[in-house]
Amino acid sequence: MTQHSHTEERAVPHRGFITLAVMLATIMQALDTTIANVALPHMQGSMSATQDQISWVLTSYIVAAAIFMPLTGFLTARFGRKRIFIWSVVGFTITSMLCGAAQNLSQIVLFRMLQGVFGAALVPLSQSVLLDSYPREKHGSAMAMWGVGVMIGPILGPVLGGLLTESYSWRWVFYINLPFGLLAWFGLKKYLGETEIDHARRFDLQGFAFLSLVIGALQMMLDRGESLEWFASQEVIIEAVLAGLGAYLFIVHIHTSRRPFLEPEIFRDRNFSLGLIAIFIIGIILLASMALLPPFMQSLMGYPVIDVGYLLAPRGLGTMFGMIVVGKLAGKGDPRHFILFGLLLTILSLWEMSWFNTDITGWTIVRNGILQGVGLGLIFVPLSTITFATLPKRYRDEGTALFSLMRNIGSSIGISVVITYLAQNSQANHATFADYITDFSLPLREAVQAGVYNLSTDAGLMAINGEVTRQAATLAYLQDFRLMMWVTVCAVPLIFLLRSPPKQPTPVDIHEAME
Repeated sequence: MTQHSHTEERAVPHRGFITLAVMLATIMQALDTTIANVALPHMQGSMSATQDQISWVLTSYIVAAAIFMPLTGFLTARFGRKRIFIWSVVGFTITSMLCGAAQNLSQIVLFRMLQGVFGAALVPLSQSVLLDSYPREKHGSAMAMWGVGVMIGPILGPVLGGLLTESYSWRWVFYINLPFGLLAWFGLKKYLGETEIDHARRFDLQGFAFLSLVIGALQMMLDRGESLEWFASQEVIIEAVLAGLGAYLFIVHIHTSRRPFLEPEIFRDRNFSLGLIAIFIIGIILLASMALLPPFMQSLMGYPVIDVGYLLAPRGLGTMFGMIVVGKLAGKGDPRHFILFGLLLTILSLWEMSWFNTDITGWTIVRNGILQGVGLGLIFVPLSTITFATLPKRYRDEGTALFSLMRNIGSSIGISVVITYLAQNSQANHATFADYITDFSLPLREAVQAGVYNLSTDAGLMAINGEVTRQAATLAYLQDFRLMMWVTVCAVPLIFLLRSPPKQPTPVDIHEAME
């Protein structure tokens, strides 16, 4: 065992209890990214809100969490990581209870926004704490445990949300956070040690304002673009301009300010910068396919919502299995090989999905979901490990916040792109297929002669139009799956640019561990 490992072993007592507390906080926050989606129709009826109004329950949370996530590094340096972690858990739990008790739309939107503010730091801090709690040779296992919470939460969220809403009420999707929050608070309060506080650290309000403008405007544009027909809407154009302007001002600011909000030096670490790009791409795949499969199965294959949840749940089990396997093998092989194998499995699953039809069996969906889940699990853990393998420890809190932020932005962009692409292709496919509905179509004449369609009645014309619409939508879904396959292929070259993590700690690592 290296000197670095001995130092870290002595520095972190009660590692098991710390890990449990951190995982509870991670799962609590990760579940809330998707658990409320299923309950939205029930909330809409309870609050007497329109579809556009109730969507703010999701938008307010996503935007607030995205804006405040980059603030994690400054807050932990200025006030201490333990203190910020505990404040975040307590605040998230209290605002969850307030969301469940909300009596009108204004209240629940406000409480969801506050929930996003407090929840922003939970996932980055949990990753940072685990990386500091385990020696380098065990970082793979630590990231496997962390990854299970991060990736299983969004996958199981809709299933748990549906069960709670159907069995009790929509309010229980928020009340369920209370036991998680209490246990996480107790574990962190009792066992987690405080980090050194930098009293000289000053808050760069201007840099934070520019970055908040970028993230807030981008998330608003992505969340509302589809319903507002994108750049046909003046609101979306304004949001796009603000996001671009904010990005320009932020880049200029961090390179000219004496004490910028984010130090540009953090991006000079090759593995970290490439890791941010890779996790952005993985973020696109992670939730985009989950946004497409439920409507495909319900509207085109006729599955009830509860069966959809059961058939998609094995994808989460596959992810968990992949993470456990790669966690056990961490340190025994090059993490880049695991990432490459995971990408190839994911590409294979998406290629198979691009050949789906409405007659496939439930077993095909389960098998494909497990394959894709294993692939994502094999990617996520070694990518999380190798991204921070060469990053100086002083950048770890900022780095984990950016890592989670890029994953979330990737998911938002991925969902927006695939939903927009689906709508456009459905219309284009319908127009193309409709061109074949002519008197000269032999299959159509045979169908009419067999009594399948009666083109002389309005009902018959509606029936054939319905079938054309169904086939056009089916092809549009397959085109989306193929698009995601090619996006995943684009991530493969990044693997060859990553550097394998050092086997031995550097003198800088040893010095930092002793401090």
